Amino acid sequence: MKRYDTMACAVDYLVAHPDEKTDLTQLASMFHLDPTVFQKQFQSYVGVSPKQLQRFLMQRQAREFLLEGYSTLEAAYAAGLSGNGRLHETCVTIEAATPGEIKAKGRGMTIICGWQDTPFGAVLIGETARGICWLAFEFEGGRSYAEERLQQFFPYAQISVEPDHVRNTAIQIGSLWRGTPQEKIRLNLYGTNFQLQVWQALLRIPHGACVSYGAVAEFIGTPKACRAVGSAVGANPVSFIIPCHRVIQQSGIVENYGWGSPRKKALLGLEVAQQNAKNGSLEAFVPLHV
Repeated sequence: MKRYDTMACAVDYLVAHPDEKTDLTQLASMFHLDPTVFQKQFQSYVGVSPKQLQRFLMQRQAREFLLEGYSTLEAAYAAGLSGNGRLHETCVTIEAATPGEIKAKGRGMTIICGWQDTPFGAVLIGETARGICWLAFEFEGGRSYAEERLQQFFPYAQISVEPDHVRNTAIQIGSLWRGTPQEKIRLNLYGTNFQLQVWQALLRIPHGACVSYGAVAEFIGTPKACRAVGSAVGANPVSFIIPCHRVIQQSGIVENYGWGSPRKKALLGLEVAQQNAKNGSLEAFVPLHV
């Protein structure tokens, strides 16, 4: 197993076992590495130590991540203007499916998909000729759940499994994560007008920040539609690229994520680590290319 794959598997293991107090020696032994070597590689590839990631996973509230919580989406957006925090908005373009295409539920469509390892764990990427239509995480230690959800989302599509084909897409996503995108990421999204409006709003939440469902609802002009916004956030078919993990409850509680609350906490924790690294608080975040 390559070192990058090993670290991705380690992240997935910690996410799948958030309440287990696995010490460094035990974790390193799972991957047949010396504890010191494992610690150094994990820190370099992921951006935090295994112990730090475990600590993030055990927290319930966003303030315990040291994330910037904003009362409005406009405030979060303004905060991202001073750096590269708005990369998701500036480097992601959306092509929406037509009502007829949505109604067809994938009929006549070919989706090429495959699993790839990333700094934030293994992801299932699906794309059409027009862009990425699906991104899901390994869930609770298995991959079948993500694959079944892809099939349910596009029940009549022809799905071809070609991991090598989506490898370059994974590299693009990794570049977005590192803050060094080389080209725009194209999305081919299937959703209602309301869902697309919510997803567009999520792209404005900068790296290292989070807002409430109510803030998103207010931003799109439907302040009383928090529940509908929550449903639209949950229906996001391209997790991470459209950063739905940055939407939390008004109380600060970090829950409600389609790929499990631990995965949401891990993403937020890794973003904190990356922000701290840029500020000189942690060893530089330099994961290898996918």
